[in-house]
Order: sequence, then C-alpha cells, then structure tokens
Amino acid sequence: MNQTATTKQLLEQYYNGFARKEGWETTLAEDFIFTGGDMTRPEPLIGKAAYRQVIDRFSRVYNTMQVKEMIVEGNKACVVGTYDYTFPNGNRISGDVAEIWEARNGKLQSLTIFFDTLTFQKNTPSNS
Repeated sequence: MNQTATTKQLLEQYYNGFARKEGWETTLAEDFIFTGGDMTRPEPLIGKAAYRQVIDRFSRVYNTMQVKEMIVEGNKACVVGTYDYTFPNGNRISGDVAEIWEARNGKLQSLTIFFDTLTFQKNTPSNS
C-alpha cells in the first residue's frame, strides 16, 4: 500500500485480510502499538511482530469476522467487528469487539481493543 493510502483504505485492506486470516500485516507500521486483550497488563505491546503473535493465538478461536460499523475521521477510526468464535472447550459464540485505530504515514500505527474478557477467560485454558 502506498504512502497516500487513506485510513479507510488501510482498514478495508486490513479487515479483508483479517477475515481471510492472511494478508493483513502489510497495513501495519513496523512500530505498531497494540493495547488490549488483557486488563491485568494494560501496557501496550510494541511492534508488528509482537502483534502477529497475539493474532496467531487469537486466530485459533475465531472462525469468521465482519465489520459491523466503521467510523473514520481523518487518521482516526472506530470499528465494531463481529466475531464468531469456537473455543477449545467447544463453546461457540458470536461477539462484538470495539477497535480504536490510528493511522500515520500511510500505515496503521495503533490499535486499542475492548471486548468481553470474562467470556474468553471462562472458555479458554490459561495455557493457550
């Protein structure tokens, strides 16, 4: 993606790839900042590689995802994504995740997510 990509274009490319579980990484800055996923550790993860590890684990439980709503204002955006999950214990649920984005220099720079962490704790073994 070139340096003139808009925030909306970056997000569309990211989510198209994320839904397929491939090709989303090219939209991220190398020093990407990810916050969320564990309320006991609120400090962000830094770097595309660190975020890739999070998504490698997350990809084991989500089957499908689609963008429910996207609001873009300049280089900032809020996306509500609906995910269908199958947990290791066999439970299947659908849930929404609020995702707050910022783009910079033609790449997605940061993401902060908000979701039902209790459902994940109840349905995922601690060593996953």
